[in-house]
Amino acid sequence: MAAIPPSASTNFSLVGFEDFLPVMADKLGGDGLIGELCNGFNLLMDSEKGVITFDSLKKNSALLGLQDLTDDDLRSMIKEGDFDGDGALNQMEFCVLMFRLSPELMEASRFLFQEALEQEF
Repeated sequence: MAAIPPSASTNFSLVGFEDFLPVMADKLGGDGLIGELCNGFNLLMDSEKGVITFDSLKKNSALLGLQDLTDDDLRSMIKEGDFDGDGALNQMEFCVLMFRLSPELMEASRFLFQEALEQEF
């Protein structure tokens, strides 16, 4: 997943965690990256509910190398991405969270957004 920027409100204990999303984006392109994020979502979600819950995240996090995260880390992750307040992450919330936790991709997105605005106006 991604390195946590100092400004993030989460308290993850991911010391030395490397941000691989920019590398994936370069190699896979936009559509490929979204496809891989969807695959990650499918690995972590509760198959009966169709969303990532605390229990499904805890149960399946080792599949993505996140087995060292504490329960507090996992709860913080859910809380950070839960925009609709239902206590779980739907696919869109998960993808947005992954981008937000990738400082390099966020910076590139800001640059592209600013560039698009300048060209438009």
